[in-house]
Amino acid sequence: MPDVPLDGPGAQCLPSACRLPAVTPPPSTPVARLPAGIWMLGVVSLLMDISSEMIHALLPLFMVGSLGMSVALVGLLEGLAEATALVLKVFSGVFSDWFGRRKPLAVLGYGLGAATKPLFALATGAGMVVAARLLDRVGKGIRGAPRDALVADIAPPAQRGAAFGLRQSLDTAGAFIGPLLAVGLMLLWANDFRAVFAVAVIPAVLCVLLLVLGVREPERAAGVARVNPIGRASLKRLPRAYWWVVAVGMVFTLARFSEAFLVLRAEQTGIALALVPLVMVAMNAVYALTAYPFGKLGDRVAHRRLLWWGLAVLVAADVVLALSTHWGGLLLGVALWGVHMGMTQGLLAAMVADTAPDDLRGTAYGFFNLTSGLAMLVASVVAGLLWQYLGAAWTFGVGALFCGLAMLGLSMPARAWAGRA
Repeated sequence: MPDVPLDGPGAQCLPSACRLPAVTPPPSTPVARLPAGIWMLGVVSLLMDISSEMIHALLPLFMVGSLGMSVALVGLLEGLAEATALVLKVFSGVFSDWFGRRKPLAVLGYGLGAATKPLFALATGAGMVVAARLLDRVGKGIRGAPRDALVADIAPPAQRGAAFGLRQSLDTAGAFIGPLLAVGLMLLWANDFRAVFAVAVIPAVLCVLLLVLGVREPERAAGVARVNPIGRASLKRLPRAYWWVVAVGMVFTLARFSEAFLVLRAEQTGIALALVPLVMVAMNAVYALTAYPFGKLGDRVAHRRLLWWGLAVLVAADVVLALSTHWGGLLLGVALWGVHMGMTQGLLAAMVADTAPDDLRGTAYGFFNLTSGLAMLVASVVAGLLWQYLGAAWTFGVGALFCGLAMLGLSMPARAWAGRA
């Protein structure tokens, strides 16, 4: 890979070009030295993901099989739910900057998510399920940007990569623990959906209690005048480096598309239908195991270089998945996909924190999440069309092509990457 100008701590921008200076890396920081609030926020994410995924892993089957909803209606509901979360992430981030507080909005978002969980167990028709699903996504949209901004506020600047990596690792652990619990309880209780949904209420309630009692928000400076975070003057304060990170996040998402295509590919390789969901469990397990180590590495090495290698891993995953017709190749491709996620997702969140002003972090995360979500929608639509008309190999092959273009862009000098973007 050619020299790249984005560097970690101690980066300098020389007159001729920005290059990685010869710097002795700082000594490694022990895990225990991360602030307690970071650990608490990580466990909060873990508990809520366990609760949500226990329900989401079974909800399509419940809606179609038990409530008689059509598949088309399920698809419409999921689209509306995710769109709701995307839009609210922007507004909640902006409001947290204007209000000057992150935790109350995070508590509101997690609390609303917890309050919807009993509704799934009590639902007797499509109306209550639709309402519960939409309210659940409203809660996710409210809490997302303020929570990420709170992580950035609590974490020391030199440990932001580790902090976001740890939160992402614990969050993703919930994404595979939840479905495993759901499968186990369904086997134990003879496919009693409502009983499993009722159990999901417990980790959701614990999540809210832990956030309220265990997380302390840093004090804000007194006497600071409130400003409109999305006013022209405020938006001008978001530097070019931040908008470059937003653009990179969009390109990464275009190159990755939805993990639903991993499940479809697993079905094509002949894996038993009952075992297909375990593909996502495997991917999330690898993601959870790698997010913290790579987040910590991101505090010591050039961000741009780590992003480049993350794309290289995704190219390898796409190639393996495009060519594989055996379950062994599928598992290798899924594992590489999880490594890519672990290398890049926490790092991009840390880069947003590094490039956005402290008092505009909520707004910055809101715009970042919105643009990445829209890119995911476009990427998944394109991937689906390629799959339908040209075949699965084309879907993953074009994904690898997008990765190559992104790698080429990251290899080119860019003044926007000067310093620790």
